[in-house]
Amino acid sequence: MTSGFSLLRHARTVELVMEALALHFNEDPDTFAITGLLHDADYEMYPEEHPNVIVKKLNEMGEQDIAHAVAGHYTKWNVPRESMLDKCIVAADEITGFIVAAALIRPTKVEGLTAKSVLKKFKTDKFAASVDREECRKGAALIGMELRELIDFIIPVLQKHKEELELTAG
Repeated sequence: MTSGFSLLRHARTVELVMEALALHFNEDPDTFAITGLLHDADYEMYPEEHPNVIVKKLNEMGEQDIAHAVAGHYTKWNVPRESMLDKCIVAADEITGFIVAAALIRPTKVEGLTAKSVLKKFKTDKFAASVDREECRKGAALIGMELRELIDFIIPVLQKHKEELELTAG
């Protein structure tokens, strides 16, 4: 369902962050990774129906836990976040996209990126204006982290996969 590079990279980065969060919280890394990978799978083809198309498919496949997490990966949709999976997808989604945006404008990309530099950009409303800053804060709080702590958690995950994600200098 997704073919655009930017959205594919976003899906992969959220997949990697979700897997790392699962390991951090002693949860199932495969379930978390799949949730991260698929959370926006219908966005490109069905933006007006997102995330209902992918949620329906996941439910039909018997993947109710993943479907529920995907259905509630934005707090304004008012889906209750009951499990750690539900909370982590909110924590991972917006802020991971923001960190990637912050990395992309740097000559060295993700290499040497710090939470301090990400948070400086975070205060600039015009930078990555589509990212909901409040959603980033809510996501971190849902998993018991400060925003800076979550950013510090995510950056090394992205750095570990910088070549694949095309987040290297040059």
